[in-house]
Amino acid sequence: MDFNITEEQQFIRESVRDFAEREIKPIAKELDDKQQFSIELTKKMGEIGLFGMVIPEEYGGQGLDYVSYIIAVEELARVDASQAATIAAHNSLGVNPLYYFGNEEQKKKYIPQLCTGEALWGFGLTEADAGSDSRATKTNAKLENGEWIINGSKIFITNASAEISIGSSVQVVSGEKDGKKEFSAIIVPQDTPGFTQKSMHDKMMWRASNTAELYFDECKVPEEYLLGKRGQGSKIMLNTLDHGRLSIAAMGLGCAQGAYEAALQYSQERVQFGKPICKQQIIAFKLADMAVKIELARNLLYKACWLRDNNQPFAKEAAMSKLYCAEIAKEVADEAVQVHGGYGLMKDYDVERFYRDQRLLQIGEGTSEIQRLVISRYIGC
Repeated sequence: MDFNITEEQQFIRESVRDFAEREIKPIAKELDDKQQFSIELTKKMGEIGLFGMVIPEEYGGQGLDYVSYIIAVEELARVDASQAATIAAHNSLGVNPLYYFGNEEQKKKYIPQLCTGEALWGFGLTEADAGSDSRATKTNAKLENGEWIINGSKIFITNASAEISIGSSVQVVSGEKDGKKEFSAIIVPQDTPGFTQKSMHDKMMWRASNTAELYFDECKVPEEYLLGKRGQGSKIMLNTLDHGRLSIAAMGLGCAQGAYEAALQYSQERVQFGKPICKQQIIAFKLADMAVKIELARNLLYKACWLRDNNQPFAKEAAMSKLYCAEIAKEVADEAVQVHGGYGLMKDYDVERFYRDQRLLQIGEGTSEIQRLVISRYIGC
């Protein structure tokens, strides 16, 4: 097996790392403190090609492989989870449903502008009573006189209420079939009458990313705004989540890498008992354990992406990657704070933000418990 990344992938890593260090790191703390989503920074990420990375060039994308895309998300998360979340949610959850399930007219209408950083798109799945159980969706749509009439609400939807957000793909209950709910996915443009977006604040983590509540009150869209086929909504959403798990895994990997590097640097500078604390065996062993976990996480995630790039089944490995990367982000960030001691609890140190940001990783895109459920089914339990 070849564990080397290509020259192009190495160039992407170096370029995104340089951008993150130069453009994001100097203002990450300020944006976090102000709970401010930065349109300017989002557009800059678009200018260097971080939107639509895996979308073919004919639709305005970069036409890159998933390993390249995951490397980019990893490098962003190494510096700031909020900016990584914007890219990860947009590429995997925002654009993918349109690309894989939209008709040609829908693709050409929306995707090119979503590959520039000038516009964002939401993924309307989660509801107040429908989190891990996506089939508990209550938002409904009735087809009358050639229009879908939508009523209901969504919550915790990334990129759905920013000034540059232009719409969302929304799962609805579109009827009943054989006594069971029929789920469909519908495109809802941002300026549709009856569609309201409200930004959510006071989050513990990802405070500089855009998170929204969506409300639908007799919201009407044309019948042709159906995404895919009627009754295909659950398939569309769950297929999208398989790709999204790779993105969240990359965020976990990047968070762990960033926290580890912060702890390593601090341990080399902090002197106790006459020598840097990295020379104290207890600290050295903590750092060694962090390095091992990160290496294992990267190998597992890159394998899952390699499977995806080679058109092989990857859903099991995506769930494994999401689970493991999220869990090691928690473990590494916690130990990184411990290495910093009291300073690790202060906002002056990046590790404090890493510790907060990692917490969503065990919840978003399917909780760690749901990942274990998914994996258990794949192994025959």
